[in-house]
Amino acid sequence: MKIEIWSDVMCPFCYIGKRKFEAALDQLKDKKDIEIEWKSFQLSPDMTTNPDKNIHQYLAEHKGISLEEAKKMNNYVTEMAKNVGLDYHFEKAIVANSMMAHRFLHFSKTKYKQNEAEELLFKSYFTDGKNTDDLDTLIDLGKQLELDVLELTKVLKSNEFENDVKADIQEAQELGINGVPFFVFDRKYAISGAQETELFINTLQTAYQEWEMDNSQNRVNLN
Repeated sequence: MKIEIWSDVMCPFCYIGKRKFEAALDQLKDKKDIEIEWKSFQLSPDMTTNPDKNIHQYLAEHKGISLEEAKKMNNYVTEMAKNVGLDYHFEKAIVANSMMAHRFLHFSKTKYKQNEAEELLFKSYFTDGKNTDDLDTLIDLGKQLELDVLELTKVLKSNEFENDVKADIQEAQELGINGVPFFVFDRKYAISGAQETELFINTLQTAYQEWEMDNSQNRVNLN
């Protein structure tokens, strides 16, 4: 059964949602039957990468709020992350456009390493304070995933997979998705946001039972 997840690398709730979803998935006895596909979404497609500006400043300007209010918002999210075992360091986070990171994810998908790549990108951005719009950073992540460095470098220095990223974003618009994370289960059920694990468990079980039933009927019909 396929589960599609629209997310953005710079979205703090997407990483939290990933952990809550994974906690639910771990309780599904047949999780080997689950195929996960990460879909691209850009919260700030026009963002200019700026290593000299911290994320508190960016949020304050973006939301039209004070720096103190921005810090309070990020501290609140940091506590949310801590509750699911994540260690956020917004004071180190680098303001970075996510297009190249999404292209990296699409390349990783062709090598069956997309889920691992998504995890590394989130950790790099929120925990390690790395620039996810930097070629050397992404090459280093590629090495950790044992991807072909020469091939990856060639891809990242071009605009390869940019159309794939834009196609995901266009599909999100067509489906009415205007925020992330957004989870789609077998194109039948959806969860918007980093909801509680219990909701993920219930939705996952319902979708899987229906998928299993449909596949059983298809096998019977084929025979």
